[in-house]
Amino acid sequence: MERLWSDFAKGIKIENPVLRLVLGMCPALAVTTSAINGIGMGLATTAVLLMSNILVSLLRNMIPRKIRIPSFIVIIASFVTIVDYTMAALVPPIHQALGIFIPLIVVNCLILGRAEAFASKNPLVRSVADGLGMGVGFTLALTVLAAFRELLGAGTVFGVAIMGTTYQPAIMMILPPGAFLGLGFLMGAMNWWDRRARRAELKARKEALTHG
Repeated sequence: MERLWSDFAKGIKIENPVLRLVLGMCPALAVTTSAINGIGMGLATTAVLLMSNILVSLLRNMIPRKIRIPSFIVIIASFVTIVDYTMAALVPPIHQALGIFIPLIVVNCLILGRAEAFASKNPLVRSVADGLGMGVGFTLALTVLAAFRELLGAGTVFGVAIMGTTYQPAIMMILPPGAFLGLGFLMGAMNWWDRRARRAELKARKEALTHG
């Protein structure tokens, strides 16, 4: 159980796809103009990541090593098609807003990377935990980035007015430069938090040694 938790939790912080591994930058920068787009893209990617991890793990001993990458791409493309049509049927506004970036999940290096680096080498349960963790981490990063950009660029979050009628939106934040500024701010905040946590841990160890 501890190993499964570790496989899941690493994708949220330690190996966060966007803020740590810097993977899947195309959708992270392009569709995060609103919080609803961020969470929609994150959940779509999570669904493909989870399903492809499951199938790759189940077939890992059957796929010849020489054709494993083409096989993984076929598996991922199949699930992307399922997710694409499902979103078109159930949530047309989000599907239309995300546009070409849903089919482009096929070439998201995060999904192919987890299939090759993890699912093809580990049993089903661990592959599920890894897929869920990476997906949740990706979704959280996109949603926070999108909410930050929407708040500053439009004064709303999920379409709900937050800043009031007198707020003058920083339009740049919902334009391409705002994506890079927002991502840099989040990465900097995460690095600051990690350094703060390490200093607190070192201080606690020193105090324990002193009193011990």
